[in-house]
Amino acid sequence: MRPISQLLLAAALTVAACQSAPLPETAERHEEMAYSGTRVQAEVDVAAAAPMPMLMRQKAVAAGDAPLFARSSVGAGMIIRTGQTSIEVDSLERAVGQVRLLAGRVGGYVANTTMQTGRGQLRSASLEMKIPAERFDDGLSGLAGLGKLESVNVNAEDVGEEFSDVTARMGNARRLEARLIELLATRTGKLTDVLNVEKELARVREEIDRYEGRLRYLRAHAALSTLSIYVHEPLPVVGHAGSSVIGEAFKQSWRNFVGLVAAIIRSLGIVIPVAVLVVALWVSAKRLSPLATRSAGR
Repeated sequence: MRPISQLLLAAALTVAACQSAPLPETAERHEEMAYSGTRVQAEVDVAAAAPMPMLMRQKAVAAGDAPLFARSSVGAGMIIRTGQTSIEVDSLERAVGQVRLLAGRVGGYVANTTMQTGRGQLRSASLEMKIPAERFDDGLSGLAGLGKLESVNVNAEDVGEEFSDVTARMGNARRLEARLIELLATRTGKLTDVLNVEKELARVREEIDRYEGRLRYLRAHAALSTLSIYVHEPLPVVGHAGSSVIGEAFKQSWRNFVGLVAAIIRSLGIVIPVAVLVVALWVSAKRLSPLATRSAGR
């Protein structure tokens, strides 16, 4: 009986041990679920709290896209060229027409035009011509036939580095946007975490829109150069702009005559009182002269 009771006790202890210990597969699944939940929670916290540039750099490095930050060939040849010229022409209207024809020959167009032809003003015009970047020199050399070139100023700004930097930032922002969308699709945790992810996603999309706008601006201004042209007719020898030389001479002579008459009239205020005083003294002297003679004879 004693061996049988020992065997039953050993069997009971074995069954109890099996029921209390978890299966290896179940333990591994529990550990994997706990790790997954911790990882998702950590990613949500990082997306909500980390600064944007650092977060994008971490995502890019994790995805194997770190060379984007060192890319320099994307913006090669991105140069914005602008020019300003001043030209003296014989006829304003003809010069404006020639500028429009020149813009058409080089594949560009005249964007803005301002003309001054009013009375008493210098007849002039300001034109802004848009030219393809590869034809900028042709457009500039074509201005020599309009008239006398007074000044030429050309500026070239290299924006290739900025274009590459903005392109890399936008690429990283798009990858971060895709990751945040994935988190929203798979996350079923707290409402606060979901709202934080949505807030971060809205901010990332706003930065993407800003990057896209800046890239469009750089592309457009690098593709089309701007040439500002100021044309004017010669200045008159006498008088002011917009007037006749002979007419101005007659007007000036009349002004001189009127000024002389006005000076004479103003001088009468001094001449007349002095003349009256002189006449009075002279009359008094004439009257006193006979009396003095008589007194001397007596």
